[in-house]
Amino acid sequence: MEKEFAQQTWDEAVEDDLRQIVRLAVREDLDRQQDWTTLALTSLGQVGSAAVVAREPGTVCGLAAARVAVSEMDTRVQWRDESHDGEPILSGQTVAEMSGPTNELLVVERLILNVLGRLSGVATLTQQFVEAAAGARVYDTRKTTPGWRRLEKYAVRCGGGWNHRGGLFDAILIKDNHLAAGPPWQPADAVVRSREFLRGAPVDRPTDDWIVEVEVDTLAQLQNALSAAPDIVLLDNMSLDELRTAVQMRDAAQVDCELEASGGVTLATIGGIAGTGVERISAGALTHSAVGLDFGLDWRL
Repeated sequence: MEKEFAQQTWDEAVEDDLRQIVRLAVREDLDRQQDWTTLALTSLGQVGSAAVVAREPGTVCGLAAARVAVSEMDTRVQWRDESHDGEPILSGQTVAEMSGPTNELLVVERLILNVLGRLSGVATLTQQFVEAAAGARVYDTRKTTPGWRRLEKYAVRCGGGWNHRGGLFDAILIKDNHLAAGPPWQPADAVVRSREFLRGAPVDRPTDDWIVEVEVDTLAQLQNALSAAPDIVLLDNMSLDELRTAVQMRDAAQVDCELEASGGVTLATIGGIAGTGVERISAGALTHSAVGLDFGLDWRL
């Protein structure tokens, strides 16, 4: 594998995305007003501490995000990790401790648990897909929550998965609708045209560093695409028999490209798909079907 998409780590761009999300979340919760319940029932100067506890097992992700969220909300809350992003956790396990003014702890509680639960849910589901894939690399897609893409792709990495392109800016991915939009393109012609375009385009890296991937729906399209030696061919919604044949066709053609299976991939089907010999499997379910992991805040008396 000579080329790979950029893999999302915790960096300044992710942190900036989170800070903007936190600002919107604070506006949703407080509406430029106050937490009237907390003001009614707590006194100024009252302090406390609480544990962030997992209510179910999974893969934790979002502890780095929680620290940034506490900072962005401009509180005096102190945050201490008891675990690390990407680690397996058990039901009842404390993943972090918070301390500070009681009123501020109560205000930040839900936002912190929401972020932690969402990202841990993505990481946990990804880990399940990775285990079921038995060796094939599992990739996310662009089917992410608007505004959360970098965060969710970070969570995929914490779960052991791989990141597909970060956005439309990040690679050439020729989809079926690109081929169908007039004038209609054959897959190989579209690959050649894309590479020619990159040589003259104001792109930010050398042409040879770009991944050029093309989607095909049939084995006939695959045969045509292989003649242009794309970096990756995406095999869309093919049966297991078709995927096995596709691998044989690629190997017989002696083309240096990898095959990616995609389309309706589930935990129940990914093992069979991996067994066909494709190197990559992309699953939108990693992000669009992830259920938040349950966390709670347990007050320390």
